[in-house]
Amino acid sequence: MSEPLLENRDYTVIVAKTAASTTMTPPGFADRWVAAHDAVIALAQKCEEFDPDGITIYMSSNDRPDGSFKHYERVTSGQLESIFVDNFPPDTLNLLNGLQVALDSYFARKAANQTKPNGEIIIVLVDGEPSDRMKIAKTIVQAANHIDSDQELGIGFAQVGEDLIARGFLTALDQDLRSQAGAKFDIVHTRLLEDIYPEALTDFLRDILQG
Repeated sequence: MSEPLLENRDYTVIVAKTAASTTMTPPGFADRWVAAHDAVIALAQKCEEFDPDGITIYMSSNDRPDGSFKHYERVTSGQLESIFVDNFPPDTLNLLNGLQVALDSYFARKAANQTKPNGEIIIVLVDGEPSDRMKIAKTIVQAANHIDSDQELGIGFAQVGEDLIARGFLTALDQDLRSQAGAKFDIVHTRLLEDIYPEALTDFLRDILQG
């Protein structure tokens, strides 16, 4: 079935994965991404259907002590496995870094007339509470205030695991971006990854654009 709203746009996936610490993380944390593996691959495959020239990946890695994310262009879903294997996650995460770089890239390409006609969807896979919550919210509001329509740019947060503090933060981004933070458009949609069923992946992507 044709999905005009999801076609002719770029897709970026930010993998904000952190390492399990025996002293700081709850039981079962280390297994979260193992359990989510198939869902992550399925999500990448769905993005690839709408972005056949390859998706963009930002991957957290302990190779980057400054907190920056590794950047991969034109990735196919078949390459995602090796990218996961090649990058051991850091103990702490600067999610703001990856999100800011992805947004800066979009607006730079837009200014150079290099974006696709329908814009872009950014999906953030995150397993815990970001340490820079207020700056992340401010960055998203700034992005929302620089787009021309509410369906040009969408940011979807898919939470891996059930960290309640992280869920609270993501819910606030989803529900309060306009009413509390003053954003021009509601460009955020959040879900638990385990609740995004394979047969509903297209619905998840569409919901991102509907805020």
